[in-house]
Amino acid sequence: MRIVFFTHYYPPEVNAPASRTAEHARVWARAGHEVVVVTCVPNHPRGKVYPGYVNRLYQTETIDGVRVVRVFTLIAANEGFLRRALNYLSYALSASMAFVWLQRPDVVISTSPQFFCGLVGLVARALKRTPWVLEIRDLWPESIVTVGAMRNGFLIRCLEQLEALAYRRADRIVSVTDSFMPHIAARGGAPEKTTVIKNGADLDRFNASDDTHAAKERLDLQSKFVAAYVGTHGMAHGLDTILEAAELLRGSTDIIFLLVGEGAERPRLLRLKEERRLDNVLMLEQQPKEAMPGIWAATDVSLILLRRDELFKTVLPSKMFEAMAMRRPIVLGVDGEARKLLEEARAGIAITPQSANELAAAILRLANDRNLVARLGASGCAHVREHYDRAVLAARYLDVLSAAIGAEPAKRPVAVQLETLARR
Repeated sequence: MRIVFFTHYYPPEVNAPASRTAEHARVWARAGHEVVVVTCVPNHPRGKVYPGYVNRLYQTETIDGVRVVRVFTLIAANEGFLRRALNYLSYALSASMAFVWLQRPDVVISTSPQFFCGLVGLVARALKRTPWVLEIRDLWPESIVTVGAMRNGFLIRCLEQLEALAYRRADRIVSVTDSFMPHIAARGGAPEKTTVIKNGADLDRFNASDDTHAAKERLDLQSKFVAAYVGTHGMAHGLDTILEAAELLRGSTDIIFLLVGEGAERPRLLRLKEERRLDNVLMLEQQPKEAMPGIWAATDVSLILLRRDELFKTVLPSKMFEAMAMRRPIVLGVDGEARKLLEEARAGIAITPQSANELAAAILRLANDRNLVARLGASGCAHVREHYDRAVLAARYLDVLSAAIGAEPAKRPVAVQLETLARR
C-alpha cells in the first residue's frame, strides 16, 4: 500500500502528534508499505528551526524507512493566534502543492489539529481522487474556544462549517477517543465510517529498563521523591496547580516537582516559581525523544493535568500511556474518559482538576507508601501492554486504510505477529 500522511509535526519534534504519527508510520514501513509523510521543517514549540535544517520550499529525508517531505511554512512559535494561523495556512498551501508532484498514493491521511492540516486531505482527495482518512486528535474549533484563544463568533462559525464538511467528505474517520464519537456524528461524520484508535506506547522505547538511581543522579535528584509533569506547558493544562501544590509541600524536603517541556505558559510559570521562591520545583526545557526514557526513569509519579472544563472530559492525554509503560503511577487531574481509563488500569490516583490541595495530598500519600507506588506502576504497565501496544494499534490502523480503498484487511506479517507476542 502507498500511503501519504499529512501532519504539521514530525520528529525530531517530540510532541504527542509527532510521536503518534512517527510510531505508526515506522510500523507500516516495517510491514512493507510505502509511507510518505508531508510535514514542516522541525520548529515546535519555539518557532525556531532545529539545527541541521533549513526552511526550504521542498526537501526530503528518510527516517526509520519513512520518506519525509518537508515543505516551506511561515514559522511561528506555539503562542498567540494570528501568526500561528498564518503558519497553519501556509502549511496547508505548501502541502497541497507538494502533493501535486507526488506519485498518486492508494490512500491519504491528514491529522487534525492543526485544523488546516486536516483539510489538506480534502484537497488531496479532490486533486487525485484518492481515498481520504481524516484523523481527529482534538476537537477544533472547540478546543481553541475553550482556552480563550478565539472569540470571533463569525470566524468560529466558518470553522465549524469547514469541520462539518470534512467529516462528511472523508472516506474514513479515525478518532483517538470514544468521547469524540458523538460530536463527530452530530457534525456529519457517519458512525459506520468512524473508528476509534487510541494512543498507546512504543514498548520498545518505553520499557522501564533504565536505572532509576543513575537517572536521578544525572539530574542531581538523589534521595528525592520526584513528581514530574512532562509535556506542553500550555493554556489548557492549568499548571499553576503544580506550583500551588509545591507551596503546600515546602516542608516535605524529600519531595521535588519536576516540569519538563515548553509552551506558551512556561515563561510565566518560571517567573512565578522565582517570585514564590519555590526551591522544590525544577523546570527543564524540552528534551529530545531519546532522552525521555531517562526522564521517566528519574520520575516516581507522573502528574497529568488539564483545566476543569467539560471539553477536556473527552480527551485521553497521550503521556498516560508512556507513564504506564514505564511503571510510573499517575496522579490524574482530568475527568471523563481519562479518569475511566486510569480506574480500569488501577494505575494511579484521580483528583479534582485544578485542586492543589488534592494534588499535594496524593503526592504525599505516594511518597509515604512506596509499596502503593510499585503496585500502581505494575498494574498500569500490565494494562498498557495488553491494550495499548503501539505496534498493535498501528496494525489496526492499516485495516482502516484497507477499508478506505475497498481492500480486504491484510494478514499480519509473521515477523510483526511474533514481535507483538514477545512483548506480552
